[in-house]
Amino acid sequence: MSTTSRRVAAAGAALFLGVAALSACGANDAEKGGDGGGEGGTIALLLPESKTTRYEAHDRPIFEAKVKDLCGDCKVLYYNADQDEAKQAQQMTTALDQGADVVVLDPVNGEGATGMVDEAQGQEVPVIAYDRFIENADYYMSFDNETVGKMQAEALVEAMGDKGDILMLNGAPSDPNAAQFKAGAHGVLDGSGVTILEEYDNPDWSPENAQQWTSDQLNKYDPATIAGVYAANDGQAGGVVAALTDHISADQLPPITGQDAEVAAVQRILAGEQTMTIYKPIKIEAETAAEVAVLLAHGDDVPDTTDSGITKSEYEGVASYIFTPIVVTKDNVASTVIADGFYEASEICTGEYAQACTEAGVS
Repeated sequence: MSTTSRRVAAAGAALFLGVAALSACGANDAEKGGDGGGEGGTIALLLPESKTTRYEAHDRPIFEAKVKDLCGDCKVLYYNADQDEAKQAQQMTTALDQGADVVVLDPVNGEGATGMVDEAQGQEVPVIAYDRFIENADYYMSFDNETVGKMQAEALVEAMGDKGDILMLNGAPSDPNAAQFKAGAHGVLDGSGVTILEEYDNPDWSPENAQQWTSDQLNKYDPATIAGVYAANDGQAGGVVAALTDHISADQLPPITGQDAEVAAVQRILAGEQTMTIYKPIKIEAETAAEVAVLLAHGDDVPDTTDSGITKSEYEGVASYIFTPIVVTKDNVASTVIADGFYEASEICTGEYAQACTEAGVS
């Protein structure tokens, strides 16, 4: 029996006896839309925004495909909050009203999402914190985020020869992952030979904000003196490149970091406009979330090791599955995002990037 069925049956038993309880269970299931998922169950997927391309291009379709593969009659309710906390809170209520048996939640604001988790758990609906930590969630799955920041900073320092002035663009203060990336990066940068000229916490991760902020700094500092840029993700890296190339040519760009292995970022890396990105194999994260969600929707126990071989651990008291990020540079594009099937070479090696692909052995 699904979580919804048990939840509603328990409520009915408190009001009626015998056959009346069964009738109440059926009636409440119909009202809440719980029968839409059949015996397979109903799973709600709540993602935070769409400015970062990964969510719509990868997380959602991979998650939905894996759920379908594991449970043909499961129903997935999908919502995107567009970086709006209030909207996401309403989406949680809607998902519960629609009979969600389990919620997979990537919060706009991790700290502010505890009330949403309480709402779900109050109806005996477990919550999987997806990609961003929520302290009272039932499960959490993400990449080692401090390691991401550390990897980015190490690559930047190495590319700069451990000297020079940098600009530092972090993610949204409301995003718990952003704080972890930032901490990991500072753990390297603060003990290095580079100097942070200015630092910025981008309130919505947007490339537009990154471009404007970088342009503002270039009005204060000679662009030629910027020896490197720490950009917490690829979208911001794109904004940085756009701002810098208003002042200097593309072949004069300093080392620039990134994250998410977006197509545009991989193309910039091949063209020498961005130094690196962090590839987080979203497939393993999304598929693990789907596997755990289906088990919870069925009321089954979640194993210590998933079918994909990921072992359960604990992060700040929450049962967790933590995945390992990968640094992507020009030298290993072919052996990482291409070999892994994350992209086809044809998606990257278009137009002006065809020659760069050939030179890097990407085909």
